[in-house]
Amino acid sequence: MAELPAELANLPLPVIIEQISYEDRYAAFRAQLVAIFAAAGIDYDVEDLETDPAQILLQTASYSDLLLRQRINEAIRANLLAFANGSDLDHLAQFYDVTRLTGETDAALRVRVVLAIRGRSTGGTEPRYRSVALGADARVADAAVYTVGRDPTVHVAVFSTDNAGVADVALLAKVDAALQAPAVRMVNDRIVVAAASRVAMPVTANVWLLPETSAAIVDQMTAKLSAAWAAQMGLGRDVTRSWLIANLMIDGVQRVEILAPAADVIVPFNQAAALGAVTLNTIGRAF
Repeated sequence: MAELPAELANLPLPVIIEQISYEDRYAAFRAQLVAIFAAAGIDYDVEDLETDPAQILLQTASYSDLLLRQRINEAIRANLLAFANGSDLDHLAQFYDVTRLTGETDAALRVRVVLAIRGRSTGGTEPRYRSVALGADARVADAAVYTVGRDPTVHVAVFSTDNAGVADVALLAKVDAALQAPAVRMVNDRIVVAAASRVAMPVTANVWLLPETSAAIVDQMTAKLSAAWAAQMGLGRDVTRSWLIANLMIDGVQRVEILAPAADVIVPFNQAAALGAVTLNTIGRAF
């Protein structure tokens, strides 16, 4: 399952969702059958033979019971925000006046539902404005709502799903229109929408390869890092040296030593780190 919002991820598994096992169901049916025979004065022990009619009936009943219980579990999950997917999630979202955007993933919709619940007050709360910003267009990957010091101006930093995260003019206009709507904006609020600022982060590393590894692997390392960056980096996502090493280590690489950044980089909640120039120095080969 995709990563859940913290409000849902930290919840324990609902007790109502049963942990089912074919072996447990078979044992229960077997004990029940033996008890029925005993009540009738028949001392019958079910033989563990494939051709035994009682054995066949027990297996059939156990499997049917397993399917029924699993279907009940699925029905319960379909009514819980943390587990619902597809059209089931659409129906749950509609209860909170949230409609799926064209092309919106279940994970993104689930986040917006949580924000809609948290920001149900008609006041200009941070969850309310963030929910509206995320619902303005499916290209809004994230949005940060904040004020600076004692200035009451509400700033909304928008992070895009495309264009390396930089929100273009058209997308910013959509978000601004959604937030400025009379039913959304508090009368006294001044809302300013802008693309989230990005901090260029060059990466330099020394690399040791295994003896049989081609030097061309350096290009693969750079491509993997770029792909991971695009998929995982977002607003407020810190850049750690351990994360860089983990994404540069691929088959054929013996060791990676990060030179830059010299320390973990803490990224403010309303900014995003942009991958700068990647320089990989092939130092040598080792086991």
